[in-house]
Amino acid sequence: MIVNFRTGDRLELKKKHPCGGNRFDVLYAGSDVKVRCITCGREMILPRIKLEKNIKSVISGETNDRKIKED
Repeated sequence: MIVNFRTGDRLELKKKHPCGGNRFDVLYAGSDVKVRCITCGREMILPRIKLEKNIKSVISGETNDRKIKED
């Protein structure tokens, strides 16, 4: 399943970051995705495939929540 998100979007993930937050800002989106934790500010680079499996919802910078449907 392909999840559409762009630079500037906010992602809510299924798993929490060690700091306790589960929301991340997208800084770069390509084959690897650079995200920043909103709670602690740490930046990470993750493979897109791994990140897409853990996305709960995408909060666009332009519109309201776009929920990801699970199969």
